[in-house]
Amino acid sequence: MKICIAASAGGHIAELNQLLPVISKYDFFYITFFMKGMTDSLPARTYHVINPDVRNPKLGPIAFIINFFQTLWILLKERPGVILTSGATVAFTVCYLAKFLLGSKILFIETGSRLVYPSLTGRLLHPIVDFFLVQWKPMLKFYPKAVYGGQLL
Repeated sequence: MKICIAASAGGHIAELNQLLPVISKYDFFYITFFMKGMTDSLPARTYHVINPDVRNPKLGPIAFIINFFQTLWILLKERPGVILTSGATVAFTVCYLAKFLLGSKILFIETGSRLVYPSLTGRLLHPIVDFFLVQWKPMLKFYPKAVYGGQLL
């Protein structure tokens, strides 16, 4: 089984890396945005950097189109069976393409910084995920399919 860790660089990847003792038993790779000092220290043999960040207002829909085709190429090349993500922007395209194109299982962990209200990524992905974990009990009221798992960090 191949696992794709799809997350924005920084805190999202830092949280998911807490699961490395379990994940490292499998073949895994990352899809992320470039972040100086973060991407070059990832523990996987493979990581893919997609650009541009679709949140960049200067690029608008062009960024989304570029991101879409970069993500599609990576997924077709790697063919992951599982997508593990905590968000943010990277996760949307990866999860929807992997789910409906490859039939990948989607595991979403709502970031630990979400104590009071849900993330946009969580709300967008909740309908398609196979397993949804929250790190704070109050978040259960927003996500009917969610399971409380405690804090990762």
